[in-house]
Amino acid sequence: MEEREKERTGIRSLKVGFNNVFGYYIEVTRPNLALVPQDYIRKQTVANGERFISQELKEYEAKVLGADEKIKALEYELFLRIREETGRQAARIQRLAQVLAEVDVLLSFSDLAVERNYNRPEITRDGVLAIKAGRHPVVEEFLGGTFVPNDLSLDSAEERFLIITGPNMAGKSTYLRQAALMVIMAQMGSFIPAEAAQIGVVDRVFTRVGATDDLHLGKSTFMVEMSETANILNNATANSLVILDEIGRGTSTFDGMSLAWAVAEYLAERIRAKTLFATHFHEMTRMEKDLPGIRNYRVEVRENGRTITFLHRIVPGGADRSYGIYVARLAGIPSPVLNRAQEILEELEQKEREPAKGFAKRAHPDSGIQLGLFEAHPHPLLSEIRQVSLDRMTPLEALLLIDRWKKDLDGEVSR
Repeated sequence: MEEREKERTGIRSLKVGFNNVFGYYIEVTRPNLALVPQDYIRKQTVANGERFISQELKEYEAKVLGADEKIKALEYELFLRIREETGRQAARIQRLAQVLAEVDVLLSFSDLAVERNYNRPEITRDGVLAIKAGRHPVVEEFLGGTFVPNDLSLDSAEERFLIITGPNMAGKSTYLRQAALMVIMAQMGSFIPAEAAQIGVVDRVFTRVGATDDLHLGKSTFMVEMSETANILNNATANSLVILDEIGRGTSTFDGMSLAWAVAEYLAERIRAKTLFATHFHEMTRMEKDLPGIRNYRVEVRENGRTITFLHRIVPGGADRSYGIYVARLAGIPSPVLNRAQEILEELEQKEREPAKGFAKRAHPDSGIQLGLFEAHPHPLLSEIRQVSLDRMTPLEALLLIDRWKKDLDGEVSR
C-alpha cells in the first residue's frame, strides 16, 4: 500500500505506520502537504508533518484488529478442549509420569555407577553393615579422585557401637556421613561408592551432626543439639542406624561429657541401635571395657615434630589428643594466640599429671620412709580418699577419679 500510494500521490517520503494509540496511519511531511489527495482524512499533527487515514487503510485496520480478537478467541477455545480431554486422560498421564520418573531415576543411578565406579551392595535382613573401601560420594567428587577409602563393620552383637576419636579436620564427620549416605543409597536401589558391601535393611537413619541454632524460636545451638538427641533416643530402634557427631559440646566439660556418656550407654544397652559416635571426650574410650558391643576406632595421624599429617584412615583403638591448636594454626589464628594456647595447654596437662607424680614420689624406695616391722606406713592414696567429698561429685567424676587412682597404683607396681 505504501509503494502504491507513493506512485499515486507523487510523495516519495510518504510512510504507512502503526502505533498502539492511533492505529494505522499515512504520514506526510510538511513540504508535501499540498500533494495530499482529497480522499485522505487528517488524523494527527506531528512535529514534521501530518498523519492521515484513508478508507482503504481503515478497512485494513479493522480486518487486522478483528483477526487478532478472533485468534485469541480460537486459542481459548482450543485450550478449553485440550484441558477437557487432558482431564479425561488424567489417570493415564499420571501413570505415565510415574513410570518416566522411575526410569529417569534408575537411568541416573546406572550412569552414576559407571561414571564413578560404584558397585552393587548386597541387601540383607540380618542387621549387618559391612562396607569395604567405602567413600563419601559428594566429597570424593569434590576432591577429584584423591579420596581415602575406609572400611566399616557393624553387626547386632559384638560390634554394633563404634566410638570414633581423633583430631579435628581428620575425617571423623566424613566417615560418619558416608556410612549414612551409602545405607540410604543402597536402600533406594542405587549402587554405592565402595568396593563391596553387605547392608542390612534399617528402618530409619538418625543423625545428630553440625552446630546450628533456631534463635527465632528461642533455641540455642545446645538446645537444638539436645532436641535432636532427644528425638533419636525416643524414636530409634534396634533396627536403626544412628549417626552422632560430638554430643555435649555446647556446655561445660563435665556436663557435656556426662551427657555424652549417658547417651552412649542408653543407645548401646537399651536401644541397641547400630551407632557411629564421634567425640573429642577421649575418656569415653574406656566404655569399650565395660559395655558389650562397643569398639574404639580412631583417625590415624602421623606426627613429625610440631607438624602432623592427617592420613584419613580409620583404624582400631582410641585417640588421646585432638590437635586443636594445630588446626587453629591451619585456620590462620595469629601466632601470639597459638603460642599462648600452647603454654596454657602444657600447664593444664602438667596439673593433670601432678597427683600421679606425687604418689610416685612418696612411694619411691629412696624417699626415706622407713616402715615399722609390724606397722605399715599409711599410703598417700588413703589420705586423698579421706578428703574426697562424695556428695559433691557426679558419677562420671567419681569414675574418672577411680581410673586415675588405678593408673597411679599400676605405675607403682611396675616400678
